[in-house]
Amino acid sequence: MVFVKANKPRAYFKRFQVKFKRRREGKTDYRARIRLINQDKNKYNTPKYRFVVRFTNKDITAQIISASIAGDMVLASAYSHELPRYGLEVGLTNYAAAYCTGLLLARRVLKKLEMDEEYEGNVEATGEDYSVEPAESRRPFRALLDVGLLRTTTGNRVFGALKGALDGGLDIPHSEKRFAGFSKDTKQLDAEVHHKYIYGGHVAAYMRTLIEDEPEKYQTHFSLYAKKGIDADNIEELYKKVHAAIRADPTVKKSEKPQPKEHKRYNLKKLTYDERKNKLIERLNALNNAAGADDDDEEDD
Repeated sequence: MVFVKANKPRAYFKRFQVKFKRRREGKTDYRARIRLINQDKNKYNTPKYRFVVRFTNKDITAQIISASIAGDMVLASAYSHELPRYGLEVGLTNYAAAYCTGLLLARRVLKKLEMDEEYEGNVEATGEDYSVEPAESRRPFRALLDVGLLRTTTGNRVFGALKGALDGGLDIPHSEKRFAGFSKDTKQLDAEVHHKYIYGGHVAAYMRTLIEDEPEKYQTHFSLYAKKGIDADNIEELYKKVHAAIRADPTVKKSEKPQPKEHKRYNLKKLTYDERKNKLIERLNALNNAAGADDDDEEDD
């Protein structure tokens, strides 16, 4: 029989080191993260901020985060489920909602740092690329875009959130190549197309198409829009009002839901030693009583 050498002997497994937990779970790209959080050594303990955007099926999360030895510190955060307070109750995960969430976070963090009056950003979104200019007193708040494991394709919603943060007054290094409306052939950004996406024009176009071709599908697909009285003609005005409301008051509002009176429990409560002892005594007494009752029945027979 041919001798086959073991490629991975026992010594290999003794020295084997598992990867980080979030790498094993497929949640964090540590190669990208280390390049985002590394700070120049001559800046000492100065935090390096990241503009983190994450998407779920029903929500958009935008946060300003800095890394420290103790863990990541969140300076400010904004969520698309806050947008109903500003008048947007439907379509909370599309490109236009991502823009609103990024705008809300930018205005919120600047108000927290008392820089909101100095850096108003781009008050009217035209779809063109915008970068904030430094003022005389304080430099603009700078952060780096963190997309996580997302594939950065042109027109991705994460760049809608980026555009909202830029128009809100944040300084984020970027290129216009990934905004919706950028053409690979002409190497230029079509501001009209980008403007359409910011104000939900792509949603309005799809609504008009469904009304003409598949009215039954429109009734099911846009039932919440119809319930709120939103149609293809007034959707742009709706987003303009939302942008203005966000700029008027970006502060965090606590939830008005009442606290639950009783905490729901889905597992058994852990008993103390005395409680377990008393419970055992009760069971034994119940068994003895049952056995005594059976003996009495046999004597009667």
